[in-house]
Amino acid sequence: MRFVTYLRGAQPRLAVVDAASIIDLADARPGVAADLRAALSAGADLRLEGAAAIASGAARLELAEQRLAPLVPEPGKIICLGLNYFDHAKEGGRDKPDYPWFFYRGKSSLLPHGEPALVPKVSDKLDYEAELAVVIGARVPRHVERSRALEFVFGYSCFNDISVRDYQKRTGQWTIGKNFDATGPFGPVLVTADELPPGASGLHIESRLNGRVMQSANTSDMIFAVDETIHLLAQCMTLDPGDVIVMGTPGGVGQSRTPPVWMKPGDTIEIEVERIGVLRTPIEAEAA
Repeated sequence: MRFVTYLRGAQPRLAVVDAASIIDLADARPGVAADLRAALSAGADLRLEGAAAIASGAARLELAEQRLAPLVPEPGKIICLGLNYFDHAKEGGRDKPDYPWFFYRGKSSLLPHGEPALVPKVSDKLDYEAELAVVIGARVPRHVERSRALEFVFGYSCFNDISVRDYQKRTGQWTIGKNFDATGPFGPVLVTADELPPGASGLHIESRLNGRVMQSANTSDMIFAVDETIHLLAQCMTLDPGDVIVMGTPGGVGQSRTPPVWMKPGDTIEIEVERIGVLRTPIEAEAA
């Protein structure tokens, strides 16, 4: 099953996808929260509710005509992995990590499908990173065993971990270069975990800049798989419904090319994950 978050006026609303249409879930199923994180936190069985909405005579909207929001507009946590593909670690001059390089993104960096990412006034070194996003569906117990970790995944989506590289390298921590406004495209759809291989493994992942393939890999190439990542995080913190884990990028990023390739106004970057979808982002200059 597939879900999107669309905008009704300025309000994000959760909808289930039915072919080329969407059905507002809270309208069709009274009692279901209108926000993905809130619905998951309340324990709603969204697959069951989504199926009931599709089977009903509820009003449908054309998906292509809707303005989308980030899939989870306000996650409690956005935890990202760096250097989670060996070829990306190698192109950056680093060895395969023994433990994930975790960092945080804030909700103010998030961006929906189709909305422009901004080249900031203070830098022209804007880089793309194709990534798989994991959405947690139920509270993950502390110290959960790896064998149970995938039970707590609701679904998967696409993410572009756009990075301002010179700011990323200004400190030993990556936070500042990963949290510029409008640099975290997320979506457009969430595919529930039951429709994909366990841990979304074995899926082709690719980035295309103005139609040119820049990154091409497979999610089975990840150093730390989804189940191991959740297991390791649960040793340290509670993961809640609606939390997002962004699983790292393969080799081929712009900063490692000769000469470097930076995204510029007028470009379009696409992130595609097999069986999930295409996340498309135009690039514009930040307003003066």
